[in-house]
Amino acid sequence: MPSHPPIVIAHRGASAYRPEHTLAAYQLAIEQGADFIEPDLVPTRDGVLIARHENALSDTTDIAAHQDFADRRTTKTIDGEEVTDWFTEDFTLDELKTLRARERIPAIRPANIAFDGRFCIPTLAEIIALLRRAEQATGRRVGIYPEIKHPTYFRHTGRHLDGTPIGLDLGALLVAALAREDFADPARVYIQSFEPASLVSLRRDLLPRAELDLPLVQLIGDATGRFINAGGGGFSRPFDLVHHARNGDDLADIYGDELAAVIRRGGGWQAGYATLASAEGAAAVARYASAIGPWKLLILPRRKLSEPVDGDADGRAEITQQLTGAETPLVRIAHAAGLEVHPFTLRPEEAFLALTPAGEPQSFRDELSQLLAGGVDALFSDDPAAARAAVRAHQAGGP
Repeated sequence: MPSHPPIVIAHRGASAYRPEHTLAAYQLAIEQGADFIEPDLVPTRDGVLIARHENALSDTTDIAAHQDFADRRTTKTIDGEEVTDWFTEDFTLDELKTLRARERIPAIRPANIAFDGRFCIPTLAEIIALLRRAEQATGRRVGIYPEIKHPTYFRHTGRHLDGTPIGLDLGALLVAALAREDFADPARVYIQSFEPASLVSLRRDLLPRAELDLPLVQLIGDATGRFINAGGGGFSRPFDLVHHARNGDDLADIYGDELAAVIRRGGGWQAGYATLASAEGAAAVARYASAIGPWKLLILPRRKLSEPVDGDADGRAEITQQLTGAETPLVRIAHAAGLEVHPFTLRPEEAFLALTPAGEPQSFRDELSQLLAGGVDALFSDDPAAARAAVRAHQAGGP
Protein backbone atom coordinates (compact mmCIF):
# COMPACT_ATOMS: atom_id res chain seq x y z
CA MET A 1 0.00 0.00 0.00
CA PRO A 2 2.26 2.95 1.06
CA SER A 3 5.77 3.19 -0.37
CA HIS A 4 7.18 4.50 2.90
CA PRO A 5 7.67 3.07 6.39
CA PRO A 6 5.20 4.29 9.06
CA ILE A 7 5.69 7.99 9.64
CA VAL A 8 5.84 9.80 12.98
CA ILE A 9 3.68 12.93 13.22
CA ALA A 10 4.47 15.16 16.19
CA HIS A 11 0.99 16.09 17.38
CA ARG A 12 1.17 19.82 18.16
CA GLY A 13 4.91 19.27 18.57
CA ALA A 14 6.45 17.25 21.39
CA SER A 15 3.48 18.33 23.48
CA ALA A 16 4.04 15.73 26.18
CA TYR A 17 7.16 17.73 27.10
CA ARG A 18 6.51 21.36 26.13
CA PRO A 19 3.38 23.53 25.88
CA GLU A 20 1.71 22.62 22.60
CA HIS A 21 1.99 24.69 19.43
CA THR A 22 5.15 26.52 20.43
CA LEU A 23 8.40 26.66 18.50
CA ALA A 24 10.01 24.92 21.48
CA ALA A 25 7.58 22.00 21.18
CA TYR A 26 8.23 21.74 17.44
CA GLN A 27 12.01 21.97 17.88
CA LEU A 28 12.01 19.19 20.46
CA ALA A 29 9.83 17.06 18.19
CA ILE A 30 12.38 17.41 15.41
CA GLU A 31 15.16 16.41 17.81
CA GLN A 32 13.09 13.38 18.91
CA GLY A 33 12.89 12.08 15.35
CA ALA A 34 9.51 13.26 14.05
CA ASP A 35 8.98 13.03 10.30
CA PHE A 36 6.31 15.74 10.39
CA ILE A 37 5.24 18.38 12.88
CA GLU A 38 1.56 19.19 13.16
CA PRO A 39 0.35 22.77 13.65
CA ASP A 40 -3.36 23.52 14.00
CA LEU A 41 -3.98 26.76 12.11
CA VAL A 42 -6.37 29.60 12.90
CA PRO A 43 -6.37 33.21 11.62
CA THR A 44 -5.71 36.56 13.25
CA ARG A 45 -7.87 39.63 12.65
CA ASP A 46 -5.42 40.66 9.93
CA GLY A 47 -5.57 37.28 8.20
CA VAL A 48 -2.29 35.72 9.36
CA LEU A 49 -2.26 31.98 10.07
CA ILE A 50 -1.03 31.14 13.56
CA ALA A 51 -0.68 27.87 15.48
CA ARG A 52 -3.30 27.29 18.18
CA HIS A 53 -5.39 24.22 18.90
CA GLU A 54 -8.48 26.44 18.88
CA ASN A 55 -9.29 30.05 18.10
CA ALA A 56 -10.32 30.35 21.77
CA LEU A 57 -7.27 31.55 23.66
CA SER A 58 -7.70 31.16 27.42
CA ASP A 59 -6.72 27.49 27.72
CA THR A 60 -3.34 27.90 26.03
CA THR A 61 -2.26 31.48 26.70
CA ASP A 62 -2.11 34.06 29.50
CA ILE A 63 -4.71 36.31 27.87
CA ALA A 64 -6.88 36.41 31.01
CA ALA A 65 -4.09 38.31 32.74
CA HIS A 66 -4.06 41.07 30.09
CA GLN A 67 -6.42 43.70 31.46
CA ASP A 68 -6.17 45.72 28.25
CA PHE A 69 -7.92 42.86 26.46
CA ALA A 70 -10.61 42.22 29.09
CA ASP A 71 -13.37 43.85 27.03
CA ARG A 72 -12.81 41.44 24.12
CA ARG A 73 -14.04 38.41 26.02
CA THR A 74 -17.30 37.37 24.38
CA THR A 75 -19.59 34.45 23.56
CA LYS A 76 -19.68 32.93 20.08
CA THR A 77 -21.26 29.86 18.54
CA ILE A 78 -18.58 27.70 16.93
CA ASP A 79 -19.64 24.59 15.03
CA GLY A 80 -22.92 24.54 16.95
CA GLU A 81 -21.47 25.06 20.43
CA GLU A 82 -21.51 28.24 22.51
CA VAL A 83 -18.06 29.25 23.73
CA THR A 84 -17.22 32.20 25.99
CA ASP A 85 -13.60 33.27 25.59
CA TRP A 86 -11.20 35.52 23.72
CA PHE A 87 -10.81 34.59 20.04
CA THR A 88 -7.86 34.90 17.66
CA GLU A 89 -9.95 36.50 14.91
CA ASP A 90 -10.55 39.54 17.13
CA PHE A 91 -6.84 40.33 17.57
CA THR A 92 -4.11 41.48 15.21
CA LEU A 93 -0.91 39.49 15.01
CA ASP A 94 0.95 42.25 16.86
CA GLU A 95 -1.55 42.02 19.72
CA LEU A 96 -1.35 38.23 19.88
CA LYS A 97 2.44 38.38 19.97
CA THR A 98 2.14 40.04 23.40
CA LEU A 99 0.61 36.83 24.80
CA ARG A 100 2.59 33.92 26.18
CA ALA A 101 1.77 30.23 25.87
CA ARG A 102 0.90 28.01 28.80
CA GLU A 103 0.27 24.29 29.29
CA ARG A 104 -3.26 23.31 28.24
CA ILE A 105 -3.67 20.29 30.58
CA PRO A 106 -1.54 21.13 33.65
CA ALA A 107 -3.16 18.50 35.90
CA ILE A 108 -1.99 15.76 33.51
CA ARG A 109 1.30 17.39 32.48
CA PRO A 110 2.50 19.26 35.58
CA ALA A 111 6.15 19.28 34.43
CA ASN A 112 5.15 21.49 31.49
CA ILE A 113 3.98 24.24 33.83
CA ALA A 114 7.64 25.20 34.27
CA PHE A 115 7.56 26.47 30.67
CA ASP A 116 4.48 28.67 31.10
CA GLY A 117 5.13 32.23 29.99
CA ARG A 118 8.34 31.47 28.07
CA PHE A 119 7.04 31.15 24.51
CA CYS A 120 4.93 33.25 22.19
CA ILE A 121 2.36 32.15 19.59
CA PRO A 122 4.12 31.17 16.35
CA THR A 123 2.98 31.99 12.83
CA LEU A 124 3.00 29.44 10.02
CA ALA A 125 5.88 31.35 8.42
CA GLU A 126 7.91 31.06 11.63
CA ILE A 127 7.25 27.31 11.79
CA ILE A 128 8.47 26.85 8.22
CA ALA A 129 11.57 28.92 9.04
CA LEU A 130 12.23 26.59 11.98
CA LEU A 131 12.03 23.55 9.68
CA ARG A 132 14.48 25.16 7.28
CA ARG A 133 16.93 25.93 10.08
CA ALA A 134 16.69 22.35 11.32
CA GLU A 135 17.30 21.00 7.82
CA GLN A 136 20.34 23.22 7.41
CA ALA A 137 21.73 22.09 10.78
CA THR A 138 20.99 18.37 10.51
CA GLY A 139 20.32 17.53 6.88
CA ARG A 140 16.93 16.03 7.86
CA ARG A 141 13.95 17.17 5.77
CA VAL A 142 11.14 17.30 8.32
CA GLY A 143 7.71 18.06 6.92
CA ILE A 144 4.64 19.97 8.04
CA TYR A 145 1.16 18.50 8.60
CA PRO A 146 -1.17 21.49 9.13
CA GLU A 147 -4.82 21.23 10.12
CA ILE A 148 -7.20 23.98 9.06
CA LYS A 149 -9.49 24.47 12.04
CA HIS A 150 -13.22 25.23 11.85
CA PRO A 151 -13.21 26.18 8.14
CA THR A 152 -17.02 26.49 7.94
CA TYR A 153 -17.06 28.82 10.93
CA PHE A 154 -14.35 31.08 9.53
CA ARG A 155 -15.80 31.19 6.02
CA HIS A 156 -19.56 31.09 6.54
CA THR A 157 -20.93 31.38 10.07
CA GLY A 158 -18.38 33.21 12.21
CA ARG A 159 -18.35 36.89 13.10
CA HIS A 160 -15.82 39.24 14.59
CA LEU A 161 -16.40 40.90 17.94
CA ASP A 162 -17.91 43.92 16.16
CA GLY A 163 -20.45 41.73 14.36
CA THR A 164 -18.88 41.81 10.91
CA PRO A 165 -18.58 38.45 9.09
CA ILE A 166 -15.14 36.85 9.25
CA GLY A 167 -15.40 35.46 5.71
CA LEU A 168 -11.95 33.85 5.51
CA ASP A 169 -11.21 30.75 3.42
CA LEU A 170 -8.53 28.99 5.49
CA GLY A 171 -7.70 26.62 2.66
CA ALA A 172 -6.97 29.55 0.37
CA LEU A 173 -4.91 31.27 3.08
CA LEU A 174 -2.88 28.09 3.62
CA VAL A 175 -2.21 27.47 -0.07
CA ALA A 176 -1.15 31.09 -0.55
CA ALA A 177 1.15 30.89 2.48
CA LEU A 178 2.80 27.66 1.33
CA ALA A 179 3.36 29.10 -2.14
CA ARG A 180 4.70 32.37 -0.70
CA GLU A 181 7.12 30.49 1.56
CA ASP A 182 8.09 28.14 -1.30
CA PHE A 183 7.27 25.18 0.94
CA ALA A 184 5.02 23.03 -1.22
CA ASP A 185 6.94 19.82 -1.81
CA PRO A 186 4.30 17.04 -1.70
CA ALA A 187 6.81 14.85 0.14
CA ARG A 188 6.91 17.40 2.98
CA VAL A 189 3.30 18.58 3.31
CA TYR A 190 0.01 16.94 4.29
CA ILE A 191 -3.10 19.12 4.73
CA GLN A 192 -5.78 17.81 7.07
CA SER A 193 -9.29 18.77 8.11
CA PHE A 194 -12.30 17.26 9.85
CA GLU A 195 -14.57 18.96 7.29
CA PRO A 196 -14.74 17.28 3.86
CA ALA A 197 -15.99 20.44 2.09
CA SER A 198 -12.69 22.20 2.79
CA LEU A 199 -10.67 19.28 1.43
CA VAL A 200 -12.82 18.90 -1.69
CA SER A 201 -12.37 22.62 -2.36
CA LEU A 202 -8.61 22.24 -1.99
CA ARG A 203 -8.43 19.25 -4.32
CA ARG A 204 -10.82 20.57 -6.96
CA ASP A 205 -10.08 24.30 -7.00
CA LEU A 206 -7.45 25.81 -4.71
CA LEU A 207 -4.48 23.50 -5.31
CA PRO A 208 -4.87 23.30 -9.13
CA ARG A 209 -5.24 27.08 -9.29
CA ALA A 210 -1.90 27.41 -7.48
CA GLU A 211 -0.41 24.63 -9.64
CA LEU A 212 0.21 22.53 -6.54
CA ASP A 213 -0.54 18.87 -5.82
CA LEU A 214 -0.39 18.12 -2.10
CA PRO A 215 -1.74 15.08 -0.21
CA LEU A 216 -4.92 15.70 1.78
CA VAL A 217 -6.11 13.86 4.89
CA GLN A 218 -9.72 13.42 5.94
CA LEU A 219 -9.87 13.39 9.74
CA ILE A 220 -12.58 11.16 11.20
CA GLY A 221 -13.94 11.59 14.70
CA ASP A 222 -16.28 9.45 16.77
CA ALA A 223 -18.55 7.14 14.77
CA THR A 224 -21.07 6.31 17.52
CA GLY A 225 -22.93 9.62 17.69
CA ARG A 226 -22.02 10.15 21.34
CA PHE A 227 -20.51 13.62 20.88
CA ILE A 228 -23.09 15.84 19.19
CA ASN A 229 -23.70 19.32 20.57
CA ALA A 230 -26.91 21.33 20.77
CA GLY A 231 -26.23 22.92 17.39
CA GLY A 232 -25.78 19.60 15.60
CA GLY A 233 -21.99 19.63 15.33
CA GLY A 234 -19.33 18.09 17.53
CA PHE A 235 -16.76 15.32 17.47
CA SER A 236 -19.30 12.87 16.00
CA ARG A 237 -20.36 14.93 12.95
CA PRO A 238 -18.58 17.24 10.46
CA PHE A 239 -20.09 20.69 10.91
CA ASP A 240 -19.87 21.54 7.21
CA LEU A 241 -22.47 18.81 6.54
CA VAL A 242 -24.76 20.38 9.13
CA HIS A 243 -24.33 23.86 7.68
CA HIS A 244 -24.70 23.05 3.98
CA ALA A 245 -27.48 20.48 4.27
CA ARG A 246 -29.58 22.63 6.60
CA ASN A 247 -29.03 25.58 4.27
CA GLY A 248 -30.40 23.60 1.37
CA ASP A 249 -27.14 24.00 -0.54
CA ASP A 250 -26.42 21.79 -3.55
CA LEU A 251 -24.43 18.96 -1.94
CA ALA A 252 -23.27 17.57 -5.28
CA ASP A 253 -21.84 20.97 -6.20
CA ILE A 254 -19.97 21.18 -2.87
CA TYR A 255 -18.86 17.56 -2.40
CA GLY A 256 -19.11 15.94 -5.81
CA ASP A 257 -21.73 13.40 -6.85
CA GLU A 258 -20.23 10.37 -5.12
CA LEU A 259 -19.69 11.86 -1.67
CA ALA A 260 -23.01 13.75 -1.85
CA ALA A 261 -24.79 10.44 -2.48
CA VAL A 262 -23.04 8.87 0.51
CA ILE A 263 -24.04 11.84 2.68
CA ARG A 264 -27.68 11.60 1.61
CA ARG A 265 -27.79 7.89 2.37
CA GLY A 266 -26.17 8.66 5.73
CA GLY A 267 -29.00 11.00 6.71
CA GLY A 268 -28.15 14.33 5.09
CA TRP A 269 -27.18 16.90 7.71
CA GLN A 270 -27.35 14.16 10.33
CA ALA A 271 -24.67 12.12 8.58
CA GLY A 272 -21.83 11.48 11.03
CA TYR A 273 -18.28 10.27 10.75
CA ALA A 274 -19.51 6.68 10.55
CA THR A 275 -20.64 7.57 7.02
CA LEU A 276 -17.08 8.46 6.01
CA ALA A 277 -15.65 5.40 7.77
CA SER A 278 -17.80 2.98 5.75
CA ALA A 279 -16.57 1.19 2.63
CA GLU A 280 -18.58 3.47 0.31
CA GLY A 281 -17.53 6.48 2.35
CA ALA A 282 -13.85 5.54 2.03
CA ALA A 283 -14.24 5.12 -1.73
CA ALA A 284 -15.72 8.62 -1.96
CA VAL A 285 -13.03 10.11 0.30
CA ALA A 286 -10.35 8.56 -1.91
CA ARG A 287 -11.50 10.81 -4.76
CA TYR A 288 -10.05 13.86 -2.98
CA ALA A 289 -7.79 12.60 -0.16
CA SER A 290 -4.70 10.42 0.12
CA ALA A 291 -5.30 9.30 3.71
CA ILE A 292 -7.75 9.22 6.56
CA GLY A 293 -6.86 10.30 10.08
CA PRO A 294 -9.22 8.32 12.31
CA TRP A 295 -9.65 8.56 16.06
CA LYS A 296 -7.74 5.58 17.42
CA LEU A 297 -10.89 4.13 19.00
CA LEU A 298 -12.27 3.58 15.48
CA ILE A 299 -9.53 0.96 15.03
CA LEU A 300 -9.21 -0.45 18.56
CA PRO A 301 -12.53 0.09 20.37
CA ARG A 302 -12.71 0.68 24.12
CA ARG A 303 -15.43 0.48 26.73
CA LYS A 304 -15.82 2.73 29.75
CA LEU A 305 -14.83 1.28 33.12
CA SER A 306 -17.29 1.49 35.98
CA GLU A 307 -14.45 2.62 38.26
CA PRO A 308 -11.10 4.19 37.28
CA VAL A 309 -7.93 2.16 37.82
CA ASP A 310 -4.49 3.21 39.08
CA GLY A 311 -2.26 1.55 36.52
CA ASP A 312 1.11 2.93 37.60
CA ALA A 313 0.68 2.75 41.40
CA ASP A 314 1.12 6.51 41.87
CA GLY A 315 -1.97 6.81 44.04
CA ARG A 316 -4.11 8.32 41.28
CA ALA A 317 -6.68 6.17 39.47
CA GLU A 318 -6.60 7.64 35.96
CA ILE A 319 -7.37 4.76 33.59
CA THR A 320 -11.04 5.01 32.68
CA GLN A 321 -11.28 2.69 29.64
CA GLN A 322 -10.61 -0.90 28.65
CA LEU A 323 -9.92 -2.36 25.22
CA THR A 324 -12.75 -4.60 24.08
CA GLY A 325 -10.41 -7.01 22.31
CA ALA A 326 -12.02 -6.24 18.95
CA GLU A 327 -10.25 -4.73 15.97
CA THR A 328 -12.46 -3.01 13.41
CA PRO A 329 -12.01 -3.45 9.65
CA LEU A 330 -11.30 0.27 9.14
CA VAL A 331 -7.63 -0.15 8.20
CA ARG A 332 -8.52 -2.84 5.68
CA ILE A 333 -11.41 -0.77 4.28
CA ALA A 334 -9.21 2.30 3.87
CA HIS A 335 -6.37 0.39 2.25
CA ALA A 336 -8.79 -1.27 -0.15
CA ALA A 337 -9.91 2.21 -1.22
CA GLY A 338 -6.28 3.30 -1.73
CA LEU A 339 -6.13 5.43 1.42
CA GLU A 340 -3.40 5.48 4.04
CA VAL A 341 -4.41 5.39 7.72
CA HIS A 342 -2.92 7.93 10.16
CA PRO A 343 -4.65 7.47 13.56
CA PHE A 344 -4.74 10.08 16.35
CA THR A 345 -3.81 10.73 19.14
CA LEU A 346 -1.20 8.61 20.93
CA ARG A 347 -0.34 10.09 24.33
CA PRO A 348 1.91 8.59 27.00
CA GLU A 349 0.11 9.64 30.19
CA GLU A 350 -1.98 7.16 32.13
CA ALA A 351 -5.16 9.21 31.62
CA PHE A 352 -5.01 8.44 27.89
CA LEU A 353 -4.18 4.73 28.15
CA ALA A 354 -6.46 1.73 28.68
CA LEU A 355 -6.59 -1.69 30.26
CA THR A 356 -6.04 -4.69 28.04
CA PRO A 357 -9.03 -7.01 27.44
CA ALA A 358 -7.58 -9.16 30.25
CA GLY A 359 -7.69 -6.21 32.65
CA GLU A 360 -3.97 -5.33 32.79
CA PRO A 361 -2.72 -1.78 32.20
CA GLN A 362 -1.49 -1.41 28.62
CA SER A 363 1.80 0.42 28.30
CA PHE A 364 2.18 3.28 25.86
CA ARG A 365 4.77 1.27 23.93
CA ASP A 366 2.31 -1.61 23.62
CA GLU A 367 -0.42 0.72 22.35
CA LEU A 368 1.90 2.08 19.66
CA SER A 369 3.04 -1.43 18.73
CA GLN A 370 -0.53 -2.73 18.54
CA LEU A 371 -1.52 -0.07 16.04
CA LEU A 372 1.59 -0.64 13.95
CA ALA A 373 0.90 -4.37 13.93
CA GLY A 374 -2.61 -3.55 12.73
CA GLY A 375 -1.17 -2.00 9.58
CA VAL A 376 -1.44 1.76 10.16
CA ASP A 377 0.75 3.98 8.01
CA ALA A 378 1.50 6.75 10.54
CA LEU A 379 1.15 7.69 14.19
CA PHE A 380 -0.01 11.04 15.57
CA SER A 381 1.84 11.21 18.87
CA ASP A 382 2.43 13.76 21.64
CA ASP A 383 5.63 11.80 22.36
CA PRO A 384 7.54 11.57 19.06
CA ALA A 385 10.52 9.83 20.64
CA ALA A 386 8.37 6.91 21.83
CA ALA A 387 6.63 6.71 18.47
CA ARG A 388 9.98 6.70 16.65
CA ALA A 389 11.26 3.89 18.90
CA ALA A 390 8.10 1.86 18.24
CA VAL A 391 8.44 2.31 14.47
CA ARG A 392 12.08 1.19 14.60
CA ALA A 393 11.15 -1.89 16.60
CA HIS A 394 8.29 -2.66 14.22
CA GLN A 395 10.56 -2.40 11.19
CA ALA A 396 13.08 -4.67 12.91
CA GLY A 397 10.37 -7.22 13.58
CA GLY A 398 10.38 -6.69 17.36
CA PRO A 399 7.46 -6.16 19.77
